[in-house]
Amino acid sequence: MKRIRATQLAEAMKERNLTKVEMARRVRTSRVQLDRLLDPDNDSVTLATLCRAAAVVGRELRLELV
Repeated sequence: MKRIRATQLAEAMKERNLTKVEMARRVRTSRVQLDRLLDPDNDSVTLATLCRAAAVVGRELRLELV
């Protein structure tokens, strides 16, 4: 699930021509934390950060248990 979210977020950033520095500023986090968020193999990110990042690129984060 993290791999998919990281890929979607990176694509949304690219669509909006957002650099990592600008994205980190808008998410109110560090560039290092943003790199963790965009790393599909790193799962040490909070839901709050994911939600803020999704909002910055005009998306909504949805989680569900099935």
